[in-house]
Amino acid sequence: MTVQPVQQEAGAGGEALEVWIDQDLCTGDGICAQYAPEVFELDIDGLAYVKGPDDELLQAPGATTPVPLTLLRDVADSAKECPGDCIHVRRVSDSVEVYGPDAE
Repeated sequence: MTVQPVQQEAGAGGEALEVWIDQDLCTGDGICAQYAPEVFELDIDGLAYVKGPDDELLQAPGATTPVPLTLLRDVADSAKECPGDCIHVRRVSDSVEVYGPDAE
């Protein structure tokens, strides 16, 4: 029997979360990269992007990356403090936004 490793991405309820950035709204302030440089990075175009688990910049529109449990607070703070309101954190299971401009 093969045992699958437990993922380290989870929200407050233990649910997996993912984050994405709407570059059309990004102001390039870089607050997200200051809060969570493991997840966000500014590119040469001056806009912020999420990074994949392999640290690769994900530049496709709407690209998402898992939110590691250890970085949940930093990613949530990034979404709350973003002047462009362009960071979206949602549950993987139902795509409901839990942090960001469309959060309930």
